Amino acid sequence: MTEQIINELEIYDILERAKKATHEEIERIIEKGRAALGLTPKEAAVLLQINDPELTEKLFSAAREVKNRIYGKRVVIFAPLYISNKCINNCVYCGFRASNKKLFRKTLTRQEIIEQVKILESLGHKRLLIEFGEDPHDAHIDRVVEAIETIYNAGDIRRINVNIAATGVEEYRKLKAARIGTYQLFQETYHRETYEKMHPSGPKSDYDYHLTAHNRAFEAGLDDLGIGVLFGLYDYKFEVVALLKHAEYMDKVLGVGPHTISVPRWRPALGVDKSKIPALVSDDEFKRIVAIIRLAVPYTGIILSTRETAEDRDKLIALGVSQMSAGSCTDVGGYSNRLEENHIYSSQFDNPDHRPPDEVIRRICELGYLPSFCTACYRNERTGERFMKLAKTGKIHNLCQPNAILTFQEYLEDYASPETKAVGEKTIKEQLELIPDPKMKEWTIKRLKRIKQGERDLNI
Repeated sequence: MTEQIINELEIYDILERAKKATHEEIERIIEKGRAALGLTPKEAAVLLQINDPELTEKLFSAAREVKNRIYGKRVVIFAPLYISNKCINNCVYCGFRASNKKLFRKTLTRQEIIEQVKILESLGHKRLLIEFGEDPHDAHIDRVVEAIETIYNAGDIRRINVNIAATGVEEYRKLKAARIGTYQLFQETYHRETYEKMHPSGPKSDYDYHLTAHNRAFEAGLDDLGIGVLFGLYDYKFEVVALLKHAEYMDKVLGVGPHTISVPRWRPALGVDKSKIPALVSDDEFKRIVAIIRLAVPYTGIILSTRETAEDRDKLIALGVSQMSAGSCTDVGGYSNRLEENHIYSSQFDNPDHRPPDEVIRRICELGYLPSFCTACYRNERTGERFMKLAKTGKIHNLCQPNAILTFQEYLEDYASPETKAVGEKTIKEQLELIPDPKMKEWTIKRLKRIKQGERDLNI
């Protein structure tokens, strides 16, 4: 099965042929992408060869147009919640690896999970991504499900996405029953030899089992699936084509493409030797990666973490990013122990964006975008094939724009600083004018009034 997903010889051939593309062919592919028709992995490979400033700007311009056409000005906000950093894998690039004796190990208790959730809710978060290391006890599927149930019962978190190790169909069925949103799993690198070097021991060292995890998750009924690459482990051109081959496979064989694609870059971590990270990606290369992915799979959400600086995150929103974390901590218990000594010794990686969520959200507004806390699609069963039909035709915009406005109004009423509320009210007024259907606009205005009067969770 893995050869159906990733054929390395085919990818190398695609990249070699792409080098022969003419200037005119590159422009034609950019224009096809601009029309939000999507691109094949072969066409994306051609765009990966761009080094001409004029063509680069055309690429960026097309990516901006597609981002606005499919997603409008919306940027979905979430936060990661690390439950445990105990791990039996020895991933070379990761601060959580088993052999890292410098790391302070911890698994949150039920009460500690509740405390973290309360803090995240006080910051305005409604959508969490929970993270575990791979450990047979502390990350056992029953512990994961228990954590999910604890979070849902703790307050008003409306959607939990999950990033846990590759597992079996029965375990994925338990995740499905726990009412998760998107199941995310990154291949890290699609290059088999590099994968083996980067994962010398532990269950994650099985390339084939890891690569086929989304098939098992889909068999278990999980139809909102996220994929990704950790850029820096191998040649980014190979990784992008492989990532798109994986997306193409999911679309053809499973019937649903990836709901999200994450684009993390490697960042330094406690006890990790930077010299063992062989293919670091520059800022300019990274911007082209995001723009190309946006053109290739216009229907897919692109997730950006706080691995990037505040300045870079500002730029990348325009090029295609549709989801981003805000005020993130990558250590266990990090939302309450920032002043404790163990805080700096339990993180997965260095986090260069230390802004609190309120500041991130205000900046998104200042850039002309609309922060969204919407979770309506999951709870209205607009997932999998149903979501893809709406996303690929651009019709999802008609639902997401009103929901984004309504959830952002909730944030402004309940959590925003006075400075952010002033900027946010102006943003909502501007974004209301972008609702094309007069009846939908009227419906949204009426519900905005109800939210200001104290009602909550009004969505389509």
